[in-house]
This record gives sequence, structure tokens and C-alpha cells, in this order.
Amino acid sequence: MGKVTGFMEYERLEEGYKPVPERVKHYKEFVVGLNEPQAKLQAARCMDCGTPFCNSGCPVNNIIPDFNDLVYQGDWKNAITVLHSTNNFPEFTGRICPAPCEAACTLNVNDDAVGIKSIEHAIIDRAWAEGWVQPQPPRHKTGKKVAVVGSGPAGMAAAQQLARAGHDVTLFEKNDRVGGLLRYGIPDFKMEKSHIDRRVAQMEAEGVVFRTGVMIGSLPKDSKVTNWARETITPQQLQKDFDAVLLTGGAEQSRDLPVPGRDLDGIHFAMEFLPQQNKVNAGDKVKGQLRADGKHVIVIGGGDTGSDCVGTSNRHGAVSVTQFEVMPQPPEEENKPLVWPYWPLKLRTSSSHEEGCVREFAISTKEFIGEKGKVTGLTTVHVEMKDGKLVEVAGTEKTYKADLVLLAMGFVNPVASILDGFGVDKDGRGNARASTEFTGGYATNVPKVFAAGDMRRGQSLVVWAIREGRQAARSVDEFLMGFSDLPR
Repeated sequence: MGKVTGFMEYERLEEGYKPVPERVKHYKEFVVGLNEPQAKLQAARCMDCGTPFCNSGCPVNNIIPDFNDLVYQGDWKNAITVLHSTNNFPEFTGRICPAPCEAACTLNVNDDAVGIKSIEHAIIDRAWAEGWVQPQPPRHKTGKKVAVVGSGPAGMAAAQQLARAGHDVTLFEKNDRVGGLLRYGIPDFKMEKSHIDRRVAQMEAEGVVFRTGVMIGSLPKDSKVTNWARETITPQQLQKDFDAVLLTGGAEQSRDLPVPGRDLDGIHFAMEFLPQQNKVNAGDKVKGQLRADGKHVIVIGGGDTGSDCVGTSNRHGAVSVTQFEVMPQPPEEENKPLVWPYWPLKLRTSSSHEEGCVREFAISTKEFIGEKGKVTGLTTVHVEMKDGKLVEVAGTEKTYKADLVLLAMGFVNPVASILDGFGVDKDGRGNARASTEFTGGYATNVPKVFAAGDMRRGQSLVVWAIREGRQAARSVDEFLMGFSDLPR
């Protein structure tokens, strides 16, 4: 695959970034992708390794050596055909997937992995530019009606697959635009929303009906989950009107931090903060928008959502941004012989961190402090691991100034009231209980109701959502027709 000796001749080439002073002034994408000669040389590094672990390292099982070889040969049109055979939305994964395929690359055993993600990015961007991405309407209609609830990547993938199989698919979204967390969680500077809009247009041409601003079931009155619904439909009505229902909503219940002072003003979940900026970027007016202008910002949570809060706060004009992570700082380089081909634990510095951020590890918040009901700071303590538990280190208490605190500690489960409305059994983590077995996969305990994506597996990656949406679509198709030609 690629050039037989390419991995010995060419170095890994990373995608570039526009300069920090330039990019923090706007919310546009700033990654500089590979041009055609660069992509060809990067694809040339793909080894004829015999057992391509990248295929299994990729949750959607992209046929990576094949599209690498096609790019090397200059056959870009067939490269996008191969890529689309396993991945409905490579423009999403090519931008925001952390690339577990690269961790599993055979070359990564003792060298730098092939830049698979950058090649995927180059393929799909060229495919759109050349007009190769076209609607694929079904040849025949089945007369079966399917409701997909939740328009994130799992719901979009499932809806597209089911529509291409000939079913009448309606995709319901409680917010005012399609995309789920892609739309209102991922900042525009990581993925501009025009990529979603292009796919929506394609899917509409394939027969998918989108109904935004529609809440299926209900949210608790005190819920902080984003919801711009204008209409409510009961689960019972949905089950009556459709031959099958697929639940693909997100694990939107944010993990809270119940320490003294939590009720002070100025302490918010990340998913209160990030969606508002995305709406403003889309041209909407948001009354009382949460902003970081002129503030000392503390972001609690060291993952991708926390990083997104860092990048957004810097673009607002924060005075300072500090990010807390309760776990110890990981090593800068992984122990490859120990962890390959699995996803390694190592220090990862995002583009948002590079724009300006103090990172604190092994730190826990003990108390929020404030004046006149408004947060002014917080008290922390360092922690260390002993006997598998994090314990406080005596004498390490410290007070940080904070005008805005953003909680980005992950998501625990879907909103319980949605699953309860359908009567779906939940697992021990509060997710929809649905097996992924080949026969009856993704089916819940409720007849003709299926669940996939974060709704079923919990908080996860965009590439896992696409995988589950595709696989669930096949199971729904089998349920409706007795067989399925959709890929699993």
C-alpha cells in the first residue's frame, strides 16, 4: 500500500495552523490542510504491513490502506468512494476525531504514524470541491416509516442509511438546527457548520424529512440541557405514527460539582456556555449571553470540552484562562511497546491550549467563594493517587481568582425523562439498555424502539456515533423487512 519504501523515505507531515494572533480574532476554521503533493507523500508512507491494525483501531473500520494507496496513485475519485463505503461523514471525522486509527498504525510501533486523519480530510474536501458528493436516493420505496430522535452524528448516519434503503425517514431534533453536539457543542473554529448544512441538503434530496424545534417527551423543569423546542410530541404518539423508532440523542446530563458555593452566580456548565456562542456565530441574538470578556476564567475538566471552553474564552477576550484536571499529568510520550495498538495515555496539547492557558493537574476544587452572591474565586487542593484512590495532599490548599467558572467534567448519561417516557430499560450508568448483537442489535425492551450512539453507550467520540448509527440502521432495516443489504 502506498509506496513500498515510502515509510523509510518520507517524514510525517502535520497539518498546519494559522498564527495564533490571527485566529483568536475570529471563529472560522484555521487548520491548513495538506495540498495534493503533500497528501500523496503522506499516503506513500502507508506500509504493506500485512495486518493493518488501523482498520480495527478505527471504530467505523475505514479501509485505510486502500484509500491511502488510491491517493498515492492519484485516484482521488475512487478514494472518496472507498472512504464513503464505511463513513457517511468524513468531513466531520477528518476535523474532530482524535484518530485512534493513527495510534493503531503499524508504523507507530517505533516511528511516527501515517497521517491518516489529514489524508481523510484532504479526500473529502477535494470530493466536495469536485462535486463528487451527490445525493443517493433509493431506487425503490418500502412504504415503511421510521422516526429517528436526535440529529447528532449517530442520528444523521442512521437516517441517511435508512433513507437510502427506501424507508420514509423523519429526523426529529429538539433544537432549532440540525447537528446535535456537532452544531451546539463543537466550536465553529474546530468545525464550521456549513459542513453540516451541506449534508442536510444531501439527505433532504435523498428523502429525509427534518423536523427541528420538536421535543419528543419532556425535560425536567430545572434541566440545564440545551432545548429550543417549539413543539412537543409524546413518545406514545411517535410509536403510533411510525413503524420503528430509533433513539439517537446525546448523553447530555453534565457531571456536576456539588461543593460549597456551587449556587453562586458565574458558575455554569460548559454546555450552557458553548451553544450560545455557536448561536451568535449563526447570526442569532442571545439575550444575556455568557461571556468571558475581561474575566478570570477557570475551566474545570481537562478533556476536549474543557479545551473548547478555553478556545472560546480566549476569543471572547478573557484576562486569564486556567484549566483544572483532577488526574495527574500524563507522560509526554507513551510507552509504545506497552500500549500499542491501543489508545495511549499521554499529554495532549490542543490548539486552544497553545492560544493561551495555564494547565493545572492533580488538583481538586474544595469550595467556591464569592461576594454578594457572585463567584469571585475558588479554593483548591492538590491530590495524589494512593491505593487506587485520589487523596488530598496536606498543606497544598490554594485560592484562585475566578469571575467565571465553567464545568467541563464530562457527561454522565442521557436525560432520564426521555428514556422513561418510552419505558426503555436503563443500564447501570443510566444509558438505554440495548445489545449490539447481530440479531436484533440495538433493540430496546420496548417493541420497535431502538437506541444507538451516546444514548446507548454513553459519552463517546463522533466516530463511535457514526458507527452505531450505521449499525443500528441495519438492525432497523432487518426488523422492518426481514433482511438488509445495508453494511454492518
